[in-house]
Amino acid sequence: MLESLGRWLDRQSDSLTSSFKDAGKGVENFGREAGVAAQTTVEGAKDAAGSVVRIPAARVVTGHEVCKVAPNGAPDCVAAATAMCKARGFEGGKSADMTTADVCPAKVYLSGRNSGPECRTETFVSRALCQ
Repeated sequence: MLESLGRWLDRQSDSLTSSFKDAGKGVENFGREAGVAAQTTVEGAKDAAGSVVRIPAARVVTGHEVCKVAPNGAPDCVAAATAMCKARGFEGGKSADMTTADVCPAKVYLSGRNSGPECRTETFVSRALCQ
């Protein structure tokens, strides 16, 4: 009976040793993955810091730059935003706010109307983010 008890204790000891080895491998893998995650986070923080450094060169300007009509019939406000920014000494920019208005000759308004066949829709950039 003592011999059976000894074999059982040996098997339990082997099982327990195996469990500790598996747990150790799990901790090693966790540590390795945590290191990769930390490195990725550091690289992300560096990229974000680089972006923040470039922000002070950007400014929002206001104005009224008409968007020309593109060949597909849609307003081309990219060119209008760039023109608005270049007029203020920046290299270029992107539209931050656009407005659409019906533009009519004075005779339409004087006749008491707000629209008519003489009127056209005009889109313009009113704010742009310049760099």
